[in-house]
Amino acid sequence: MRPRRIEPGPGQESVWDYPRPPRVEPALGRVVVVELGGLVIARSSRALRVLETSHPPVYYVPAADVADGVLEAAAGTTFCEFKGTASYFDARAGGELRTRAAWTYLPPSPGYEQLAGAVAFYPSRVDAAYVGDERVRSQEGDFYGGWITSEVVGPFKGGSGTMGW
Repeated sequence: MRPRRIEPGPGQESVWDYPRPPRVEPALGRVVVVELGGLVIARSSRALRVLETSHPPVYYVPAADVADGVLEAAAGTTFCEFKGTASYFDARAGGELRTRAAWTYLPPSPGYEQLAGAVAFYPSRVDAAYVGDERVRSQEGDFYGGWITSEVVGPFKGGSGTMGW
C-alpha cells in the first residue's frame, strides 16, 4: 500500500511530486561535498541531482571534481531500467577504504546523457556528505543512495516493507 505523502512546508519539496521516469537537473546554487578519512574527497558546484518519485535526490558530481586516486573500480554492476548499467567504485582516503561507496553510468541510457562522467556517492558509505552547509542523512536501505536534507520530505522508499511502493 502506498504511504501518505507528507505535505511540504515553505522551501521544501515532496519526493512524491518527483517524476517517474526520473529527471536529471543541475543542483543550482548548491555546493556538494563528500568526506572520507578526514579528507574532502569530492567538492562540486557543478553537481547534478536525479529526482525520482518516492526517493530523496541523488547527487552526482563530475569525476573531475573528485580527488585524484580516491576511486578504485569495484566488481559488479547493477541495472536501472531508466539510467542503464551502473559500475561501482571503492573509495580510499585518509587510511579508510569503503567498498562500493560510489557509482557511475558508463554510458548512461538515452535521455540520461548528462550523467556521463559523473559519480554518485552513498552517504551511508562515506564519513559525511553535505549539500551546502547541511549534513546529509542517508536513505534507508542498501540499494538506494538518496541524500536526505531538510529540503525534502517523504516518506522515502528504501526501508523495510517499501519495495512494493
